[in-house]
Amino acid sequence: MKRGLVLLQRPLDLLRIGAIIAPMTDNHRLDHYLAEWNLSNPQFLTQTVTSHLYTVTDCDETFVLKVLSPTEPEEQTGALALRYFDGHGAVRLLRHDDGAHLLEYADGDELVTLVERGEDHHATRIIAQVLKDLHDVPQDAPRDGLFSLERWFRELFDKAAADRRSGVESIYVRGASLAERLLADPRDVRVLHGDIHHRNIRQSSRGWLAFDPKGLVGERTYDCANTLVNPFPYSDLVHNETRLMTNAAILADALDIDLPRVLAFTYAYACLSASWSLNRDAQDAAQWALDVAAIVEPHLDLA
Repeated sequence: MKRGLVLLQRPLDLLRIGAIIAPMTDNHRLDHYLAEWNLSNPQFLTQTVTSHLYTVTDCDETFVLKVLSPTEPEEQTGALALRYFDGHGAVRLLRHDDGAHLLEYADGDELVTLVERGEDHHATRIIAQVLKDLHDVPQDAPRDGLFSLERWFRELFDKAAADRRSGVESIYVRGASLAERLLADPRDVRVLHGDIHHRNIRQSSRGWLAFDPKGLVGERTYDCANTLVNPFPYSDLVHNETRLMTNAAILADALDIDLPRVLAFTYAYACLSASWSLNRDAQDAAQWALDVAAIVEPHLDLA
């Protein structure tokens, strides 16, 4: 069994889900993978909307077993992305099937701890390095099964279309129009993590590594966007214009990406995130994202 590390699954993403579901267990499925993969000593870590996570042991080494909820396509594309990254900037996927993932384990701090002790810009530079490691992976392997950004933005496009039919020129309409322009002219298309933020990166003996990818394909600038809408629940940081613009510039400089495109993707993503939240009746989460979009909008060329 390969050595390595994995991050503990972050708490449920408020901007995507809007509510935390109650704990539940599925001992039968857990027992199946303990026997099938010769694992022992399961210790419950956490539950998300898509999975239950446990530390497990194999030959005196600790790993993470992620037992998936049924019919979770994002988890399957996430596994494809981890295989693609092959440990470069991300945790290693050791085994997987349609029902579970076995991952390397890391017990280091989440990146959000740096923000909490006043090192926000340092954390952003770390995010930039993680993104560089992910995006530097050779892109010659097939990308079958990953989500295109066009598909990923579908809920925003649907919301904008509904607003147009109602005669409303909403922020969703503006966000969708900008997203369409960005996606029609992609630059430096890569396999993307798709959900980079301060609770999806953890320190390890190999440095800072990302986990829980969505598994997308598109312009690498998109991977900067979610970072600038986080970390929740620190509104004084996230909704501070100076902080947002400074961190956007840090990402653009470190990754050699045009700052205007970082801001444009951040705006489009914030509108997308709000549309996700609206569809789940999570009004507070939608407003969080829209507040970011409102900060960014004056800095855009929406003509």
